[in-house]
Parts: sequence; C-alpha cells; structure tokens
Amino acid sequence: MGTLEPAAAAAVVDEEEESPIEEVRLTVTNKDDPSLPVWTFRMWFLGLLSCVMLSFLNQFFAYRTEPLVITQITVQVATLPIGHFLAAALPTAAFRIPGFGPRRFSLNPGPFNMKEHVLISIFANAGSAFGNGSAYAVGIVTIVKAFYGRNISFLAGWLLIITTQVLGYGWAGLLRKYVIEPAHMWWPGTLVQVSLFRALHEKDEARMSRAKFFLIVMICSFSWYLFPGYLFPTLTSISWMCWAFSKSVTAQQIGSGMRGLGLGAITLDWTAIASFLGSPLVSPFFAIMNVFAGYALIIYIVLPTAYWGFNLYGARKFPIFSSHLFTAQGQKYNISAIVNDKFELDIEKYQQQGRIHLSMFFSLTYGFGFATIASTLTHVACFYGREICERFRASYTEKEDIHTRLMLFLNDEVQMPWWALIFACIIAFVFTLPISIITATTNQTPGLNIITEYVMGIVYPGRPIANVCFKVYGYMSMAQAVSFLSDFKLGHYMKIPPRSMFIVQSVGTVIAGTINISVAWWLLTSIKNICQDDLLPPDSPWTCPGDRVFFDASVIWGLVGPKRIFGSLGDYSSMNWFFLGGAIGPVIVWLLHKAFPRQSWIPLINLPVLLGATGMMPPATPLNYNAWIIFGTIFNYFVFRYRKRWWQRYNYIVSAALDAGVAFMAVALYFTLGIEERGIDWWGTRGEHCSLATCPTAKGIQVAGCPLY
Repeated sequence: MGTLEPAAAAAVVDEEEESPIEEVRLTVTNKDDPSLPVWTFRMWFLGLLSCVMLSFLNQFFAYRTEPLVITQITVQVATLPIGHFLAAALPTAAFRIPGFGPRRFSLNPGPFNMKEHVLISIFANAGSAFGNGSAYAVGIVTIVKAFYGRNISFLAGWLLIITTQVLGYGWAGLLRKYVIEPAHMWWPGTLVQVSLFRALHEKDEARMSRAKFFLIVMICSFSWYLFPGYLFPTLTSISWMCWAFSKSVTAQQIGSGMRGLGLGAITLDWTAIASFLGSPLVSPFFAIMNVFAGYALIIYIVLPTAYWGFNLYGARKFPIFSSHLFTAQGQKYNISAIVNDKFELDIEKYQQQGRIHLSMFFSLTYGFGFATIASTLTHVACFYGREICERFRASYTEKEDIHTRLMLFLNDEVQMPWWALIFACIIAFVFTLPISIITATTNQTPGLNIITEYVMGIVYPGRPIANVCFKVYGYMSMAQAVSFLSDFKLGHYMKIPPRSMFIVQSVGTVIAGTINISVAWWLLTSIKNICQDDLLPPDSPWTCPGDRVFFDASVIWGLVGPKRIFGSLGDYSSMNWFFLGGAIGPVIVWLLHKAFPRQSWIPLINLPVLLGATGMMPPATPLNYNAWIIFGTIFNYFVFRYRKRWWQRYNYIVSAALDAGVAFMAVALYFTLGIEERGIDWWGTRGEHCSLATCPTAKGIQVAGCPLY
C-alpha cells in the first residue's frame, strides 16, 4: 500500500479549502498521519473481543420492553485503556511469518493510535445496521418460535442472518462516489464518533479538556440511571394526566406517554430519549424540525381527528395507540387459530373470526409509510437527480473535497422461492442510493420494510414466513449497504484504508450474526412465555416490543395478505392514496423552490423525513418523540446558534457520554440484580400508571379491565 510521507500530505492539506458543511468544519480535522499502523494485533484482538461482547449484550437486551442498544461509543471508551495497556505490555520485537515474504511483524508496533481504535469500533458494530443492536433477521426466528409456536432449525436461522447481513456489501462500493466523496454528503451520525476519537487521543491543554468533560458526564449518566433503571422506573414516563384523571379513559389516551398521545408526558431517562430514534444531539436542526412537523401533524392533528372526530374504520372500538390486531368486536385477534398445518392461512377459520382490524394509529402508520417510500424517490430525483447524473459522467475529473483528497493517499426453512430473493435484491438496489442520500444529509433513514411486505403479499399471499424473509432480504441488503457506507464515511474522515474497513466489517458481520442467533436461541428456549405480554408477569421485561410489530406485520402482509386488508377484500383500501400523495409532494416543494429561489427555507422541507417522521412508531411511542425533539432543539438550535464554541467542543461528547454511562449502568444492574430477579415493589416501580389508555371508547364494546360505555 503506497503512502506519502506525512510532510508531503500536510503540504497538500495546506492548499485545500475547508468543508462546506459547518458541522464538519467544527469537528473533523484537516490533517492526517499516513504512517500510523492500522493492521495490528491489538486491533484484531480488541476488535474480535468487542464484537463478541457487543453482539451478545445487544441481542440480550433486544427482547426487553425498553430495548437498550449498547453502541460503538461504549466500545470506544472501554477499549481505550486496554489498548494503551497492550501497547505498554506487549513485546516490541519484530518477527517474520512464513509465506509473507521478507516483511517483519510486531505485536506492538508503537503507541496505541487513533486509526486502530477506529477499526476496533467498526469491528464491534459490524453486525448492527444503523446501530440497532442486533441482526434484523433474528426477528424471523423469534416470531416462528415465540409467536407462531412452530419450529425452525438453528442452521436455517443462522443462514438467514448471515446472508441478509452481507448481501448489501457488494453494491455499497459502487455508491461511494455518490454518497461518500461529495463534501455535502456529510453523514451527521459519524461526527459523534469523530469528536470522541479526537477527544480521547489528541492532547488538549484547556482547563476542561474534552476527555475530562466526557468522564464527568459519563459518571453522572451512570449514577443517575440507577433511578429510572431500577429504583424509580416511573421516571421513564411521567404521564401526569393519567395521575390527575385516574378514572378517565380519554384523559389517559391523551396523556399516556407509552400507550397514548403523550401530551404533557416527560421523561428523565436517557434510554427513553435515545432508544429508538438515536441521540437527538446528532441530527441537524432542519431534520429535527421536519420530524417535529410530521410527528405533530400525524399524532396531534390527523390521529385525533380520525379517532374522535370521524371515528374512521370504527376506530373507537379499539385503543387509539396500539400495534395489536383486533376483531370487529374490539377483542385481540387470535392469530394462531387461522394458521393451518402447512403454515398458511386457513380461509375457513379466517372467515369465522372475521376481518382483521387495526388501531387508528397503526393504520395511519402504514398510510404515511406508503407516502414516505414514494416521496423518497421523487425527492431525490427532483433535488439530487442532476447531481447524480453529473457525478456519473464526471466523477473522476471533478475536484474532490479535502477529506477525499487525503484518502487518495490510501489504496483502495423459509417458504421463499428462488425468484423472490432476486426480486428483493432488485428492490433494495433501486432504493439504496436515494435512501443513502437522505441518511447522509439528515441522519434519518426511511425503511423499505413496508414496500417489500406489500409487494410480496400481493405476488405470494398466504405465507407469513416467506413474506418476512422477503422483507428481510429486501430491507436488510439496503440497510447493510447504508450502514457500511456510514462506516466508510467515518473511515473517510479518519483516513482509514478502505480495504481494511471492508475486511473488518465482513469478518465482524459473520461473527456478530453467529452470536446473535446463539443468544436468541438461548433466550427463546429458556424464558417461559417470552414475548407473550398477556402471559408474562406484569413486571416482566421480556415483552419483545420490536418483535411484536414484526409478528403483526407477518400476519398483515404475509398470512392474511394486503388484498384482505388494504385491497378490495379489506377495510383500508383508501390508504393506497398515500402513495400518490407522497410521490407528488416533493415535486410541489421543488416547484416552489424554483419559483421562490430566495426563500432558503423551502429546500429544507424534506418530505421523506417529514412523512416518515413516525416510521419508528410502533414500537417507539410519543414519549420518545417528545423528549427527542425537545433535546435536539435545545442543543442543535439554541446551543449551536448562541454558544457555538461550547457546541464545537462538547456537543457530541455529551451525546457519547450519556450513551456510555447508561450502557455501563444497565449492564451492571442486570448482572448484579436482574439476573437474580432481585427487585423492589412500590408505586414508582409500577410503570406509568395509565392502564386505561389501552381501552376502547365505543359504546357496547367490552374489554377486560375497561369500563363499558
């Protein structure tokens, strides 16, 4: 691998301009030292160890009601002292390895450096798209065993996970020129990593160094999480309207942060703020405002109007906010009763029980999901289409940004038929570029799960596992490509050789997937009634909120099929108009931008983000969104605008420290108290006290534990 000497590299850097993105200018250094070793024994040892530990813990916590995700940041903090210890303790003598020619190797080539630290964190997080903690395909194994009560072999589950995880890597490299090299494709999420790496490795003479500030905030976060995490869990969702109106269904529907609209609900728990949407300190303010606009429109205007105003689809027969499936009488639908011995829909039993009904919120979620998918294509075509074409023609002649130039110094059992895999790959590839562009500029990532479910449900109905397999292949190949591109951008900023990143990512993915399926298999076979919230004890944490949504989707799109829900045989066919609305919306915004070019706020309207604002709901709740929006606005508008130097030094450090403190305390609580089931019982440990929020409000509908209207 050829490199320039550091002095030559620095000379080139001095001639280059700053990044056009202010957040990048404030965070990423324009200097590089190409002589730093990255392919070291320390990197492999700590990378493998971190990958195993992170995969184990994240899969373990994925089944819990508030699914804690232990991020790369925890690895960064934990491996730093170990890396320095290895640099001090390992022998420095060089030796030859047979078959590798005259090159000599050393277990300790010098001080532990930033570049090997970056590779360790990428290694650790290799199997987790967008930092979601575990492989998406584990959900297939979970719903087969825990929800459908059927069998699937360990080998089949492992093959599903590995193939879906690695499928997107092939075309990630094809898109580098479009979403990595352009300076304005800045991938906001990577700046947290960059900021923390610099804080941990660069000398800082300030009185309050970034490393010291990180340590202080992490200790505070670690200490505080003892309260919402164990002593006082009600702090996770302080829904005061439920306390004030303890016998009112409507008031609790409005005020519950976990099961209602969350009006006035607050949280003092960082996991509730960052669990589903990620850290609010990372997303740029214009993206936060798009999320806020879409969220407020859907939750506080459209949903209440549809539920209380028009009672659409008999909405008041069901809870206002629920991901469960219901009968026409407001009872939970008995899914197992309509599955035959061939794992397909039993038409006779289905007709006996009647059509499946959704809560008003759940149906709107799908409608706006349709709009999001359509708007993603037209938004990128309108605002980035010309640039994509130009970069295709002139990608090798245009002037690169400073970080691109620096990188030039581095040399570069499942029901599903075979044709469905090819079809899923085609869908994923078509959407990977536009979704990568949205992620690179807003830190928000539209998903392909809805469109893949819909398409497969039409062409191959009645087979729930085939449907979720198609969804996983279609969605995850795109998601892994985008995740890999995000890591590429991190390496781009940190000047890591792309070949090294690819090898680390590939090896880590196989290891992580193997650990994921092993942990899932252990929990699914050892915890009685796992994921069955009706059968678990009231305070059990093993409710699997994400897998509940995954299961419901397999029923809606696979077992019953979209034709019987969103088509001519169902009640929700009007939701298909959202496709048209989503496709037209970005065109209107683009035309307004052309008509009023001086109005700089118009191009900041990002309809894929706005319409997809509630894409994480369920399992996310209004409580998560309220807190995320408030914190994001404080730090990325007020602090960024009025205390910019503080923001530059500490904003991403705060985000990293809060994540790390919570993660360490959560792990400590589980392995000291949770594993022995040593809990306490008082008012503050009994949830948010909004039991009536899940009740219907229609006359004559009787549900256990709810008043009869």
